[in-house]
Amino acid sequence: MPVTIDQIHPVFVGEVSGIDIAKPLGKEEVDAIEAGLDKYAVLVFHDQRLTDEQQMAFTLNFGAIEDARGGNVTKPQDKRLPTGMNDVSNLGKDGKPLPRDSRQRLFNLGNMLWHSDSSFRPIPAKYSLLSARIVNKKGGNTEFAHMGAAYEALDEETKPEIENLVCEHSLMYSRGSLGFLDYTEEEKAMFKPVRQRLVRTHPVTGRKSLYLASHAGAIVGMPMPEARMLLRELNEHATQPRFVYVHRWRLDDLVIWDNRQTMHRVRRYDESQPRDMRRTTVAGDAPTVAQAAAE
Repeated sequence: MPVTIDQIHPVFVGEVSGIDIAKPLGKEEVDAIEAGLDKYAVLVFHDQRLTDEQQMAFTLNFGAIEDARGGNVTKPQDKRLPTGMNDVSNLGKDGKPLPRDSRQRLFNLGNMLWHSDSSFRPIPAKYSLLSARIVNKKGGNTEFAHMGAAYEALDEETKPEIENLVCEHSLMYSRGSLGFLDYTEEEKAMFKPVRQRLVRTHPVTGRKSLYLASHAGAIVGMPMPEARMLLRELNEHATQPRFVYVHRWRLDDLVIWDNRQTMHRVRRYDESQPRDMRRTTVAGDAPTVAQAAAE
């Protein structure tokens, strides 16, 4: 049975059928998924019961797995998942929901802000793959915004105004907006701001898109209040309902998205109940702008 992809949102998002991603894939299947990501930006796979090893093996079809270090405040001894997996659950190493005042939990609340994975790294992520191992009865949806469609809907005065702007991204910006301000010196060095273009061009389709995230807290050469006002305005524009798909998780769903074309966020849920979501991330292969000038 060949891979089929049906569009399930007016602007983007494809639902994939005819494939078992727990098994090794052939080149035609991998090519079909990559072409689907280029076209739809987000792909939804239902009924894919995966082990961590199977998820990582599937991820490697699309490139190297990004090192998860530098993207959280979880101490190595407290990590629940094997190297190569990003833990975006609400669970501690004991498998129970984290306490309300847990530093790890409070930091991870930043995932409820609109963002693009790893925009705080000099070379940002290509794809993210999220597997639903335990889902919540209520809440916990993930929303995706299509940044190409958002760019194209800007007025013709704004496009040239923002074309060459460069932003600074850091986890300290996004978490700081929630009042998370207490970092060790090691964390401050790890979360040092990096530069990213505000408008980026997809390397395959040539389509331009906004490159926004809650991690973006400054624009090079622009006064801070002006920069943050512009970024807030662009974020409001890009996350209008017409550009947004809401994914309501089912057990054993796997969703892949292209971070070069989308932003996403998780919505609130009952954190007294377990939510086990495991992400693998395909590393990017190029920066959006030279970092040397940031020194």
